[in-house]
Amino acid sequence: MHGAGNDYVYVDCFAAPAPAEPEKLAVDISNRRFGVGGDGLILIRPSNCADARMQMFNADGSEAEMCGNGIRCVAKYVYDHGLCKRDTLHIETGNGVLTLQIGARNGLAELITVDMGIPRTLPDQVPTTLAQSPVIDLPVEFSGQVLNVTCVSMGNPHCVAFVPRATDELVLGLGPKIEKDSRFPKRTNVEFVEVISRHEVRQRTWERGSGETWACGTGASAVCVAGVLTGKTDREIVNHLLGGDLRLRWDEATNHVFMTGGATEVFTGEWPS
Repeated sequence: MHGAGNDYVYVDCFAAPAPAEPEKLAVDISNRRFGVGGDGLILIRPSNCADARMQMFNADGSEAEMCGNGIRCVAKYVYDHGLCKRDTLHIETGNGVLTLQIGARNGLAELITVDMGIPRTLPDQVPTTLAQSPVIDLPVEFSGQVLNVTCVSMGNPHCVAFVPRATDELVLGLGPKIEKDSRFPKRTNVEFVEVISRHEVRQRTWERGSGETWACGTGASAVCVAGVLTGKTDREIVNHLLGGDLRLRWDEATNHVFMTGGATEVFTGEWPS
């Protein structure tokens, strides 16, 4: 399945036992030449406190807390396959239980809105050691190049840089260096963002543990927050990613970020055990 091109292999652990070694399986199955191919592996598991539990692993086998595009796909699977046929779903993640609203057509989930929760900006919450106060538009040197960065956690760490052009040199060259910079103790996702207008941006993402991805939902949410904090965008934006568009809204009354986008089931198959 994919959400705006952010593709993962999903395992229905309601119907079959969870894999014994998901970290190794994530590496093997994500390989685009010798496996199925994807940005990682997501297990759809039963939950004691929600309609389902999402457990995700990056393509390098590392476990991640959350994925905005991934959770939309989990919700679509849960809804479309009859595991829970309600318009409001609750999915357990490594960042707590999130609420999703299903927009269905002909019995299938089409547009899904995720309540991504309250963004966290304190350095120890991100986490980052870059400053003792929120990192907002802070000039920071990475490998001899200075970028103004804003750090936000949406359940996982993000380092957002607004740039004139999100070039390959930045995304593919500097992205992996920022990801593993020692000032991010848990590594970080990196967003390079072009501002088109106060309501519209274009984003490329270097994702922690996976490399460049075609979309990143938590990253798009972090960009919405960073745009407001730096005064570059309004609270509602359209974010153009390589794999499609996402709509973001940082609600002033609740302080929650809401993300709306599609989810697509591409194919099903069996993996030899």
